[in-house]
Amino acid sequence: MLLTFKRALAVPLLAAVVILAALSASATSAHAATNRAAGTASQATAVTRGAAVNHGAAVTRSVLAGRHHRSRRKRAYIWAAHQHGKPYCWGGTSGCFDCSGLVMAAYRHVGLRFGRDTAEMLASSRLVRESRRRARKGDLAFYGSGHVELFASRKYTLGALHSGTRIGWHRVSRWWHPTMYFRVRHSGRR
Repeated sequence: MLLTFKRALAVPLLAAVVILAALSASATSAHAATNRAAGTASQATAVTRGAAVNHGAAVTRSVLAGRHHRSRRKRAYIWAAHQHGKPYCWGGTSGCFDCSGLVMAAYRHVGLRFGRDTAEMLASSRLVRESRRRARKGDLAFYGSGHVELFASRKYTLGALHSGTRIGWHRVSRWWHPTMYFRVRHSGRR
């Protein structure tokens, strides 16, 4: 029982040391920290120690590549969210935005193009119709055929509303709600 408890503590301890080492400035110091961590787990058996080091290497790889695991859809949404507070301007695609300009710029930022205005977007073969229930953060929420925003949640969308407003989150209500939802092909896993 006591040996099992020590083994259970050794794996998270080694993983934490490896993660901290991965975040350090040089790869050599990360390798040295992994070796030091493996040496300090002297109470663990050789099999457990080897498994912990291998697990730590996998954790290190996933930490270093962490930002690349986000889908293009989520990265487009995050980029658009960083535009919060910028003014609405008709036809704007940078600095200030209109509704479709913000959506177009967000997806262009992650390497996807499917039209500049709402009519071109709706005609694009890159968009796939979704139900409201299946819509995910970063999908497109169309209010009729003349206004588009990014889906944020069941109660909010993110976008540029109209002249005189700023980019932000808009509450969905009985009188103001999306009528169509679309996902963008090749924007990431559902």
